[in-house]
Amino acid sequence: MNVMEAITSRCSVRRFRPDAVPDEAVRRLIEAARRAPSAGNIQPWHFYVVKDEAKRGQLARAALGQRFVAEAPLCLVVCAEPAASARVYRERGAQLYCLQDTAAAVQNILLAALELGLGTCWVGAFDEEQVRRVLGIPQERRAVALIPVGYPAAETGRPTSRKEVEEICTWV
Repeated sequence: MNVMEAITSRCSVRRFRPDAVPDEAVRRLIEAARRAPSAGNIQPWHFYVVKDEAKRGQLARAALGQRFVAEAPLCLVVCAEPAASARVYRERGAQLYCLQDTAAAVQNILLAALELGLGTCWVGAFDEEQVRRVLGIPQERRAVALIPVGYPAAETGRPTSRKEVEEICTWV
């Protein structure tokens, strides 16, 4: 599968088989994440690999009751480190660049998972402080995304519709 095929065929998965995700696959996902571009190559991110069923249940509750977060055999929690970006880029680094950097890492995880036959969903709706408490995340890190990961329980659907290029693009 080439990159454009992966981009256009990827879709969110919310139903997973209970099969464990092999550690080697998890390492490949983290490797893909750490290869993402980051402002000044600061790499202001940290990844929590959550396999523990009870912790995944707590994360699902923190994610406004989205049960599929717990039902996936694995949840990756992607955190930004604002202070790392701020050291070079001051407030803009802390408020924007570190979030852009982690977003790029998340996208790399989603695409790498597709290549490995894994389903994922980018979850941004969650109580950040509750996630912090569940995982003991230190104050210098900010949880940006939860990514439930697992083998899809059924044939994945089609990607959702997108606006036409003309609606979203201005040529200057």
